[in-house]
Amino acid sequence: MAAIVFFHAHPDDEAIATAGTMAALADQGHRVVLVTATRGELGEVPDGLLAPGETLAERRRIELDEACRILGVARHTYLDYHDSGMAGEDTNLAPGSFAGADVGEAAAALASILDEESAEVLVTYDEHGGYGHPDHVQVHRVGVAAAELASTPVLYYSTMNRDLVQDLRNQVADTGWEPEGMPDGSEGMGEPASRITTAVDVTPWIERKRRSMQAHASQISEDSFFLSMPDEVFSIVWGREWYIRVRPAPEHSGPEHWEPALLLDTPVPT
Repeated sequence: MAAIVFFHAHPDDEAIATAGTMAALADQGHRVVLVTATRGELGEVPDGLLAPGETLAERRRIELDEACRILGVARHTYLDYHDSGMAGEDTNLAPGSFAGADVGEAAAALASILDEESAEVLVTYDEHGGYGHPDHVQVHRVGVAAAELASTPVLYYSTMNRDLVQDLRNQVADTGWEPEGMPDGSEGMGEPASRITTAVDVTPWIERKRRSMQAHASQISEDSFFLSMPDEVFSIVWGREWYIRVRPAPEHSGPEHWEPALLLDTPVPT
């Protein structure tokens, strides 16, 4: 069995982007390790959510612990940088922020974890972090550098299928559900289908994915776009997770659709 390290920017990113893959690998007996760059302390906080004296970072730690339990994560650790906030905010380059961190130092910390775990696979983000958040872009930079330092044999970028957005909208429209609060700029998120190498069907783990999102209640409320979907729509929108295999380079052009024996074996296109 293999050790697979998933590198994410904030608590809840793992639930949205890779939860189904993580649950699948854990169920198959692999060692799933999650590294989170920051504690997400600059996230928005609903009124009345926090207990007196409780910080958002403390609440998000509890939420992430529960999400890890749901997904079968064997080890979770933080790099312990500060949340950098959204693009253009003064916090982007504040002392200790992840976006302003020295890439070499952060990569060395992540590479140390890869070495400790004898990781066979690292999953990081695509070059613009899916949607351009400064911490997500930095996850890409640090992840790529760490994989080089640790000589991790297999490297993937977690991404989204940009070309699938309109098709998903059509499928959702066919169900009769009217989405509200869809994230702005969704058409520009992720990467074009021509660049994606790996599409993972996670519908057998979709209930675990939904529960892992629900665990992050401070950031993903039940009436949010993410969780207000009926189960049928949730499976349509979140039932596949998308990756770009960087190392070793794919032998075939176009997406490879895998059963979730996944990020380990040589994929066979279907």
